[in-house]
Amino acid sequence: MAWVYLVLAGLLEIVWAVAMKQSQGFTRIWPTGIMVAGMIASFWLLAVAMRTLPLGTSYTIWVGIGAVGAFIVGIALFGEPMTPARLLAAGLIIAGIITMKLAT
Repeated sequence: MAWVYLVLAGLLEIVWAVAMKQSQGFTRIWPTGIMVAGMIASFWLLAVAMRTLPLGTSYTIWVGIGAVGAFIVGIALFGEPMTPARLLAAGLIIAGIITMKLAT
């Protein structure tokens, strides 16, 4: 169950990162509220997952899900560039996540 909590925490990290972008520097109330709620829920789920999973594994996978997810959302919703170098970087993060999971 800890892995489910960790994945959900990572997905919520994507939510709060997107909401932060949409808040326009905390000047829009609804995106700011979604960001704060997403952060709290994400940190809470990460903490619950860390009861069972190692710190390094938990944190690395949580950050990786958030980073790659935000990268994908940036491309899909905000028209950010999808260059070969950026795709390689995301691929390396995914490879790191998979390696960390297999090593645990």
